[in-house]
Amino acid sequence: MRRRSPEPPATAPRRRARSLFLSALACTSVALGGALVPVTAQAADVPAPTAHYDMSHAGSALLDISGNGRNATLTGLTDASFADAGGDQVARFKSDGYASLPKGLVTGTDNAFAVEYTVKTQTTANQFGWVIGDGVGPWNTTQLGNHVFVNPRNPDGSPSGQVLAGIRVKDSGNGETRMPFGGTLNPGFTTLTLVGTGTGSSTALTLYRDGVQISTVTAAKSMASIVPSGSTLGYLGRSLYTGDPLLTADVTDVKFWDTALTADQVASSMPTAAAKAAATSALLRPDILPVLLAGNPSLTAVSTNLTLPATSSGVPLTWTSSNPAVVSGTGVVSRSIAQDTPVTLTATTGQGAVLTFDVVVLAPSINDDLDALVLATRTTENLPLAVTGAKNGTAITWTSSDPALVTPTSTSYTAPAVGAADPFRGGGVVTRPAYGSGDKPVTLTATATLNGVTETRSFTLTVAELGRTAPDAGYASAYFKSDGDEKIYQAATSGNDFFTFSPVNGGKAVITSTTDTKGLRDPFILRSHNGDKYYMVATDLCISCGTGWGDAQSKGSLKIEVWESTDLVTWTRTNGADTGITVNQPAAGMTWAPEAYWDDALQSYVVFFSSRLYSDATKTNSDKLYSRVFSVITRDFRTFTQPPATWQDTGYARIDSTITKIGDSYYRFTKNEEGGAAGTLEAGKDIFLEKSTVLTAPTTSSNWNADPTKTWQLTDTNMTKLETGQDGEGPEIIKLNAGDPNDTTANGDGYAFLVDNYGQGGYKAFVTSGAAIAGSSQSARLSKSADWNVSTKGGLPASPRHGAFVSVPQTVLTAMKNWTGVTAVDSTTTLTADGRTVTAKVAAADKGDVAGTVTFTGGTWSSTVALSGGSASAVVPAGVSGVTASYNGYADALVRTSASAALPLDTLELAPSVSTRCIAGKVVLTVTVKNTDTAAADITVDSAYGTKAFSSVAPGSSASAAFTTRLKSTPAGSVTVTGTSPGQPAFAATLPYQAATC
Repeated sequence: MRRRSPEPPATAPRRRARSLFLSALACTSVALGGALVPVTAQAADVPAPTAHYDMSHAGSALLDISGNGRNATLTGLTDASFADAGGDQVARFKSDGYASLPKGLVTGTDNAFAVEYTVKTQTTANQFGWVIGDGVGPWNTTQLGNHVFVNPRNPDGSPSGQVLAGIRVKDSGNGETRMPFGGTLNPGFTTLTLVGTGTGSSTALTLYRDGVQISTVTAAKSMASIVPSGSTLGYLGRSLYTGDPLLTADVTDVKFWDTALTADQVASSMPTAAAKAAATSALLRPDILPVLLAGNPSLTAVSTNLTLPATSSGVPLTWTSSNPAVVSGTGVVSRSIAQDTPVTLTATTGQGAVLTFDVVVLAPSINDDLDALVLATRTTENLPLAVTGAKNGTAITWTSSDPALVTPTSTSYTAPAVGAADPFRGGGVVTRPAYGSGDKPVTLTATATLNGVTETRSFTLTVAELGRTAPDAGYASAYFKSDGDEKIYQAATSGNDFFTFSPVNGGKAVITSTTDTKGLRDPFILRSHNGDKYYMVATDLCISCGTGWGDAQSKGSLKIEVWESTDLVTWTRTNGADTGITVNQPAAGMTWAPEAYWDDALQSYVVFFSSRLYSDATKTNSDKLYSRVFSVITRDFRTFTQPPATWQDTGYARIDSTITKIGDSYYRFTKNEEGGAAGTLEAGKDIFLEKSTVLTAPTTSSNWNADPTKTWQLTDTNMTKLETGQDGEGPEIIKLNAGDPNDTTANGDGYAFLVDNYGQGGYKAFVTSGAAIAGSSQSARLSKSADWNVSTKGGLPASPRHGAFVSVPQTVLTAMKNWTGVTAVDSTTTLTADGRTVTAKVAAADKGDVAGTVTFTGGTWSSTVALSGGSASAVVPAGVSGVTASYNGYADALVRTSASAALPLDTLELAPSVSTRCIAGKVVLTVTVKNTDTAAADITVDSAYGTKAFSSVAPGSSASAAFTTRLKSTPAGSVTVTGTSPGQPAFAATLPYQAATC
């Protein structure tokens, strides 16, 4: 291997120790993988180039080593942008910079020129490797300069990722002539040489890949119309099209000629295969290392499986392990070793080079897995009580100090035959105390066992009482606006009418990303299972930041962005950090359109998203790259199961699923992402409907006759395009609130279905019913029903792109409109009396729950009683003539205090009683009334068997009335006792008695 030369002085240019790419080599040898590879002498004389850039650089200058002094100017690229490839410099363009080429490299006096460009990249995008021409502008405009270009990996064509070259001179159209696709780059560094010939207005372009012609075209265009008159000839790594990203690629050698080269000269000038292989191999190690680690902190601290990529930079890799029992040839790391163990992994490249990676596998520690257990100190959700250690796979079981509050791990748990297994094996299911009853503590104990060693750890936490609920009184929405405005915006209805949305927060973005890709798309809001919290998930993608759609699907984020809120105004990250959460696997190309739904069987949330899946983390294969839908399970939106489960894979591209549950079945709307029909799915770029009784049941085909208890059954397809005339994506479904005037069903079964017409206008709405959704089938499709029409009502958010709609109570609706936190609602307290028993009823203005206490007060007496079901009662002692009731509010301060009007009480105090007895075989009903007042009273007793009155019964005295029924048996009944005394309110009481038989 070449040893790197000593670092030059700070003022000296960074240049090659000895160039691997000098073409004027006679007979020499290059060491490669331990063998000497001969380099053939030149077969043809090659003209001196007008400039030669071997990536030597000094400051902002990319040095021309041809001797002509035509240095290029670097923008955005620094010393850190260049890497040492065995003693040679490589510019590592990462969509972060470019080089401006000076005039004079190609003059345009005729159409003869040549550009040799040695590059490697796995990034497929609308990017230019190099361009001759200047003037950045949109397609088909005069701002866009005329140009000739090469893109090393273009997203167009089939397969995607082929080399593209072309020439553009503005005419009545854009004026671009593209060369026919001739294939992809070779593995590792590839030399692309474009040669132009011709005179006048005819230019013939010939493209070579590693000296072999792959494409040619003749265009009625001249270089004189392309070469700019200014000081800049063109660029390395910069496209002239507005919105195109900067180049992502490794470039190691570029030459220009102001004359054409013959095929022999092309072959002779380019770097040798051995030289390119050596440079490729030199860069493989830093490229492989982050993939290899797969989440481990370093090669000397390995405790989880490694990823051994099958390719890197398109170069095949074959792996062997010095100790397969500790690290297998596929990267599986043993957790059964007793001590730290060194292992050497060897990668042999398809070009013959050998790379070794020395790793140390750490012996598993049971405490590492116990330390990784983190539980919230106060929970409103079921708990993710892991049964397998995150670090070393330790077996863990949980016990609970209060199994009625939090369930322990079930020792008898059995996974279902269909759908996902509960990753917590029955443990961690929380039964929250009722609202108003207060939080409760619980202690959970984890018992961990690994390699015969057992340890325990206890966690004390608080289970939060249920939150306050109130009837839904409106709707909220979240969305992004366009490819150029990838932020989250929100809107809310003016009341309980779905078609009355208007922006909130003054129309400004609610969340703007400054981390990860710096873009937010496809927000989805889910109300928590218990209804007192909202979760929002969004796609981490920024097209406006320069990411091409090719890279967006091949090198997209593996994260989702996640927040939670109680008012839809203030959002906080669930992970406590200003970054997304990785939920996808390393071999995935993107993580698009995440949504979530509650799974009753798993007692967890299922989060699902769309993604391409590559063969491995290097993402170099080009087959089977259709989008599929994957799922993970979470209980806290902070921790997610891994790896993602394949939820939908039918061999056709599908994205953007959304779910609702009606009765015992789940209903799933999804977009067919294919350009046309996909098996039974009749139309591309449109929505179809499926149903299943098992949310996590896998889907392997779109089948009208599938068993919905085992998979998902197709029940409709091609649902919107025939009505809207537009392609559709981002479907959303929401049940209409009770009282919404748009629900015309007799039983409150109305739903709104929405589809994003992303090509024109954003969301369109359909109003339907749950019965219609549930009843859809191949022979009676929802989309074929007479009332399946686009709503003509306005009132949706203005031009929203893929977003979400959710029902909200009045408090949240008000908070969004005012853009403040939730404020307390008014209450009303009413007081009634039954004798000396008084009852206070407290009602909230939004008709929601009320908790807390009521204080009854009369004179010097008072009593504080907890509300139950919105009411509280107390017995008022004798001598108290009037009472008021005051609602004291609750600890959450969500309902304002209130007080009743004063209620006078009966001040005549009598103590009646009733009994039955037998006399001469007949039932006699006896009523006794004691005057417990301080004044004489007139007393009347009414019964079914007569009425008796007593006058001026003295204080402390009693009056007794006996009613002979003349019956052997009497049914149950009641007597009424009334009493009066001058200057006092009357007494009245009803006394029940039981049936009697003599």
